[in-house]
Amino acid sequence: MLFSDSIKKPFYLILLGLCITPMIGGGTALILGALFAIILGNPFSELSQKASKWMLKAAVVGLGFAVDFNQVIEVGRSSLVLTIVSITAIIGLGEILTQVFKLNRNTGVLISFGTAICGGSAIAAMAPVIKAKDHEVAVALGVVFLLNGVGLLLFPSIGHYFNLSQEQFGLWAALAIHDTSSVVGASAAYGAVALSIATTVKLTRAMWIIPYTSIAGVFWRSEEKASIPLFIIGFLAAALINTYLPQFTDTWQLINTMAKQLLVMTLFLIGSGLSISVLKQAGLKPFIMAIILWIVVSSVILLLIVDGFII
Repeated sequence: MLFSDSIKKPFYLILLGLCITPMIGGGTALILGALFAIILGNPFSELSQKASKWMLKAAVVGLGFAVDFNQVIEVGRSSLVLTIVSITAIIGLGEILTQVFKLNRNTGVLISFGTAICGGSAIAAMAPVIKAKDHEVAVALGVVFLLNGVGLLLFPSIGHYFNLSQEQFGLWAALAIHDTSSVVGASAAYGAVALSIATTVKLTRAMWIIPYTSIAGVFWRSEEKASIPLFIIGFLAAALINTYLPQFTDTWQLINTMAKQLLVMTLFLIGSGLSISVLKQAGLKPFIMAIILWIVVSSVILLLIVDGFII
């Protein structure tokens, strides 16, 4: 080891502390975390993994204080058909690619489900239903994690290249980027309106974890049941409070600002969860399958948005 933990630990904590300040944005935090983990090794690997999950949930709830609850209802109602069609189509395409690349069935299902709905949360919900083994879950999460990082960094630039409005970009990010954290990070970099729309659409979409895992449970004859993640309920509650208690707007804005900085810290922790062992464990085929699936999905959705078929 080039550096002992006595050196790495304070260095890690200093970088994490800087993420509290406006000096570091979400994309930079993710890259810093990943580089630290790959080059030096994460001295708090188990702790940071647990912390990132809770911090992400708290950040998402905090972001709800900038969302109009009526908008959530409208998005859910207006995107019902689009949501069902797109999720089903993505899972179907993923099944085809799984067969083409002769992937482990469970790994293919987890990658497809994560791509279709909300990345790691969807994978975690589906894994017990299909009785996925630990290494299958680890591979799917590793693949999705890397593509999340790519999406977080590339999507804002692509959005500007195609002159997407904030509304268009928010919708595209929510439908095409896997995980909630990267959706929020990319849309936050694009603008406040994009952030509001992307967060609302993504979390509305995440509610479809339950019906799709229930369907999977029938095919796999599983007794495991998925439930709505509590942070989604928290997000809806925050949006409800923000909408119907406008006299406390200053307080809600403060909470929302704190949530954005908490998200930056979370992205650093998520980045620091990357390791060479995760990359080796994933292998090449799952990456190729996931990349093809993601490129097709994001390209088709972008084309439909640019041409006005999805509004």
